[in-house]
Amino acid sequence: MTQTMSSDPVADPSMKRLFRALSAIERAGNKLPHPFWLFWILAALLSVTSAVLAAADVSVTLPSTGDSVAVKSLLSTAGAEFAVKSALDNFAGFPPLTVVVVVLLGVSVTEKSGLLTALLRVTIGRLPRRWLTFSISLSAMTAHVMSDSAYIVMIPLGALAYRSAGRSPLLGLMVAYAATAIGFNASPLVTPADAVRSSLATAAAHTVDPHYVITPVATYFFTAASSVFLAAVIALTVDLFLAKRPEFASIPEDEAVADSVFSARHAEAPEEAPEHGDAPYAIALTSAEKRAMKLSAAVLVAYVLGVTALLWPGSPFRGEGGSIVQSVVVVNIAVFIALLFAILGIVYGKQVGTIPRLSSVPSAMADGIRSIAPVIVLFFAVAQFLAYFTWTGIGSVITVEGADLLKSLDAPHLVILLVIVVAISGLNIVISSGSAMWSILAPVIVPLVMYIGLAPQAAMVAFAIGDSVTNTTPMNAYFVLALGFVQQFRKGAGIGTLLSFTIPVGFTVLVSWACFFALWYTLGIPLGPGVPVR
Repeated sequence: MTQTMSSDPVADPSMKRLFRALSAIERAGNKLPHPFWLFWILAALLSVTSAVLAAADVSVTLPSTGDSVAVKSLLSTAGAEFAVKSALDNFAGFPPLTVVVVVLLGVSVTEKSGLLTALLRVTIGRLPRRWLTFSISLSAMTAHVMSDSAYIVMIPLGALAYRSAGRSPLLGLMVAYAATAIGFNASPLVTPADAVRSSLATAAAHTVDPHYVITPVATYFFTAASSVFLAAVIALTVDLFLAKRPEFASIPEDEAVADSVFSARHAEAPEEAPEHGDAPYAIALTSAEKRAMKLSAAVLVAYVLGVTALLWPGSPFRGEGGSIVQSVVVVNIAVFIALLFAILGIVYGKQVGTIPRLSSVPSAMADGIRSIAPVIVLFFAVAQFLAYFTWTGIGSVITVEGADLLKSLDAPHLVILLVIVVAISGLNIVISSGSAMWSILAPVIVPLVMYIGLAPQAAMVAFAIGDSVTNTTPMNAYFVLALGFVQQFRKGAGIGTLLSFTIPVGFTVLVSWACFFALWYTLGIPLGPGVPVR
């Protein structure tokens, strides 16, 4: 899709200068190689660096064990032998690979059945009109369970919901896009991103404590509360300020425009006319969908009760000493998530006809796996780089020396975490892949904070905040998707058109979310089940 620059997106000269700067960042970022090759380039740089440090006999003493770790050169016989012999094991044992694939197997069935879309329509359609923006924003964060598919579902759904409520669909799709991107690491549900971050963090933590486990629900309390908080922040920012812009004051008269924007899966006619004013609006379900939703809800309750029974006191499925955090359910939460979504998708799809028979399930799963084929290819390069990084011992040198530097500065732990937030938010403007960036940084950040006495989960939260708030730059592949929808409603719209909306939202969320985290940390509220914030 071709990007076209608006001739005069904003009259304010200062805003024009800002958009020119962002466009320059986009051009520079587009010159970066594909992430697959980027990791191999990093591996080459790592090889040279390890050779130099090894020649200088660089070594450190691990504070946790007292063992000495010397840097080893990849440009050596031992290094070459390791790279060749470990390649398959590095890929097969890469934690995010199995987690992401397993979770997506279940989520793909649910998505194919139409249950997730129907659930979002119900969520949006049952609140009063004044809660429209909040509802869209919270629904977008709920949709993060679908990973990047949330963009594809939420952008047209947001436009449809606003049109149904008598408001500008252009504003609706921008709200949906901004909430999906800026709040990507906040959700009331456990998402595949949680599984990826926790898996990488666990692998990184093992350099300090081989028995340390970080589960996908390690930061659930904070991320769930953040989803509600951010939805409120976005709603206030939009409704009090951005919605007052002239271009959002009316609905396009040409109904064909809307028809070209909404996909068939969202365009079913409602059973009753939408209401305006302060009354609830509706994106109604059909009778068959309602029956299927009720049956799915009953199955969900039964499933939750069954899983709860596995965690009941005295259950053999609990961890050592009766620990819930170390239980089979929590440690293998990806399996239970995948199974839940698969069952719900089958039940719902059977009722509405989208999954008429069990033979349809494997093809739905295959479609989901096919959609992440590029990610699996990227994982191969990431897995090799991380294995090389660990083998050389450079990570240990960086973390120990970095921890000594932070200790010598005597910086408060909260200041360190906020610095991580700001640093990651800047880096995310150019490197939009959060999983790739965390793959590089987790082996450094996680051990470093552990050495200075911080919980690694707190560093995960700091990274998650920074990795979300700058997600709406043109470096995000879905920026182009959102811009294409915008151009359906407003001819001549360009990058500046979308950025002029998302930048104020992103900046507001950055400041407010960082303050929310600082307050959470100060009050000492646990980040997740059995996980202290400090």
